[in-house]
Amino acid sequence: MDKPSATVTRFGQIVIGPPGSGKTTYVGSMAELLRGLGRQVAIINLDPANENVEYKADIEISELVSLEEVMETMKLGPNGALIYCMEFLWENISWLEESISRLDKTTYILLDCPGQVELYTSNDAVRDIVTRLVKLDIRLCAVNLVDSHYCSDPGKFISVCLTSLSTMLQIELPHVNILSKVDLVEKYGKLQFNLDYYTEVLDLEYLLDCFPEDNFTKKYRLLNEALTGLITDYSLVNFVPVTVKSKERMLAVSQQVDKANGYVFGSGEERNIKSMLGSAFTGADFEWAKTGDLRTKYVEEKEEERFGNNMDNLDIGPEFQL
Repeated sequence: MDKPSATVTRFGQIVIGPPGSGKTTYVGSMAELLRGLGRQVAIINLDPANENVEYKADIEISELVSLEEVMETMKLGPNGALIYCMEFLWENISWLEESISRLDKTTYILLDCPGQVELYTSNDAVRDIVTRLVKLDIRLCAVNLVDSHYCSDPGKFISVCLTSLSTMLQIELPHVNILSKVDLVEKYGKLQFNLDYYTEVLDLEYLLDCFPEDNFTKKYRLLNEALTGLITDYSLVNFVPVTVKSKERMLAVSQQVDKANGYVFGSGEERNIKSMLGSAFTGADFEWAKTGDLRTKYVEEKEEERFGNNMDNLDIGPEFQL
């Protein structure tokens, strides 16, 4: 009598985030990086609005449902049609399960998802799909991309922090938030504080003093105070700064994700004690190493005008000196 074959745990990332945050570019670059590390990678494109993608998807949602046909048949706009497509996928989840089952058991999965924010904050379709995949012993980490240029606008940054928090609570997965395109972080304006202020989401109440002094802003100050207080009370949101132009930054993200979804504790790819310790504590865990190279290359630093953690710039009286 043949023994039943042991199930093999799959690992992967579900890449989410608002439109234009760079999800598709990230997926293509991450796939290239992981393949360079010797992993077998499969890309699953779950965004029916994705056109002219740079990568070749192994599984395409367009084989199941077409966004254009939904818009024409159901008389829906792009946003409503995307939600319909995800709900249709959930109703036909067996198609996705069968497609994944045909992949090699050791394949690492990257799921490229739509940019409709409602799918991750209020609609249940994506959450139900994720829950089903987790039950199939696919250990996923949600990688939520946010365009880093929002850092230059205090109102928008508070908004993306709140959206990221809502997504974390809704999706219910290990989560890594990313500030994407960090090489363009000051494209639309100079940062008020050091880059690590935004990556660590420190003391958001300081942003309230950066709002313009006009009647409209004053009217909503109490609301903004409540929102920053909510984000701070949960203390869940922080960001990893990334640019796909830097392999070091992409590798740092892959290490964060590997710890989050448990890949680093699996077998294969020489995932031994040495490699686990290397992922558990790396140079990127030191404060300066987290953003030091990015601050030097892409951010115009004015330490005397910003809040930061550089103690060398503080004037210390004789009574406090050793």
